[in-house]
Amino acid sequence: MPTTTTLVVGATGATGKHVVLQLLQQSQNVHAIVRSKQRLHDLLGEIDPESSVKFEKQLEVSEASILDLSDEELKKATKDVDAVVSCLGHNMSFKGLWGKPRKLVTDATRRLVEAIEANQAESNDHDKKTKFILMGTEGVTNPAGGDDPRTRSERSVIFTLRYLIPPHSDNESAAQYIHTKRDNPRLEWTVIRPTDLIDGAVSKYALFPKPQGSLFGGEDKATRANVAKSMVDMILSETLWEEWKYKMPYIQDAN
Repeated sequence: MPTTTTLVVGATGATGKHVVLQLLQQSQNVHAIVRSKQRLHDLLGEIDPESSVKFEKQLEVSEASILDLSDEELKKATKDVDAVVSCLGHNMSFKGLWGKPRKLVTDATRRLVEAIEANQAESNDHDKKTKFILMGTEGVTNPAGGDDPRTRSERSVIFTLRYLIPPHSDNESAAQYIHTKRDNPRLEWTVIRPTDLIDGAVSKYALFPKPQGSLFGGEDKATRANVAKSMVDMILSETLWEEWKYKMPYIQDAN
């Protein structure tokens, strides 16, 4: 297996921590941008108590708020990486839902992509490609279409979320932005859309071109560890990547 380097943002999130640890467990290099290096190590230690020792040489951590980094700092962070994974999201608190930055995911996605493209413009390696994996939600609509049929009530709820709940609007805007990036053959992307997220161990998962079942109260679940595994698999498996690049797969646990 070739050794890759992946930049992970949102690495202290409930899914992002699994992405980091699973990449490290696969002997891959990870650069994480987080507000607190200690918090990341604590979260990884809760899953694997020996992680800080075992993976010290593979893990690089930068303490920063992603939107506070300058363009040059983002260029440095994305230089020579094979993949960028964004698990950014809004905290489910009043401040997280309604406070600033309201376009955290969109602005971070845009700035990271611009940094990748700036590095590519200066590079002599015209064959090197960069993968961009964005974590969305089940309710994020695929700009390319194909998600219907949705029921009238589901479409009404999505419309309401889009215009009244800033985090949902942010996630959709980020997906719409990355969807426009089809003209650069060296930048490839996918948007992972999980069903209802739960904690749990890694198991088998299933990917679909569009959401399955009802948006409301369905029995389908996806463990955060499995969502992370799908991202890691796409980084390491070219066959899987070729199947899902430029698409917005829906993920749920296979059982």
